Amino acid sequence: MRRQIPLALVFIFGVFMIFQYFVPHESSEWIYEFLLDWIYIIGIFALALGIWSLIRVSVAKIKARKADWEYPVITLAGLFLMILFGFTGYRDGSLGFHFMTAEGLSNPMFRNFFDYIMIPIQSTMFALLAFFIASAAYRAFRARNILASLLLVAALVVMLRFNPYLGPVGTIIADTASWLLNVPNLAAKRAIIIGIGLGMVATALKIILGIERGYMGKG
Repeated sequence: MRRQIPLALVFIFGVFMIFQYFVPHESSEWIYEFLLDWIYIIGIFALALGIWSLIRVSVAKIKARKADWEYPVITLAGLFLMILFGFTGYRDGSLGFHFMTAEGLSNPMFRNFFDYIMIPIQSTMFALLAFFIASAAYRAFRARNILASLLLVAALVVMLRFNPYLGPVGTIIADTASWLLNVPNLAAKRAIIIGIGLGMVATALKIILGIERGYMGKG
């Protein structure tokens, strides 16, 4: 029963969500929205599970004094500080003691930690990533054959389209770059999206029909 019940639920709700799209009735729409609300509920439990998993793994590394065990300490400190600063207290005039109310993004310390710590860290990571991208692009764009040469020329045209010092030539380059982005590039993107969509449909059908059972774990 531990395996049959989840498989039955996945099959029933999967088939319903497929056919509901083709049933233009108010009751069908209401059930659809009701099931979507459960996604938020499941997501909250998944978030709690992820936080507990992070705490457990970090504490295990700290206790074992594994390599770079200081980083889990910083991770846990940041986690609990952001949770703490997501709440703030206020004094009720009639009762005379503090309540905790969720202010979230409006909390000053929460915003300061995000604006002056998180954003600089993200900027640093993206700045370092730019050098890796440039290095990888140099290796990929070397004109070893015709296809690599076409890729190199297209990349140069797209990168030069915002150059303000090219004058009339810049207009031609900008038009060429727009054509590259809107015709061959867009055609390739649509082909990739169609392929991804077909893969998603195939995977969904395998899950609904019980062929793919990896989500149930090893048990």
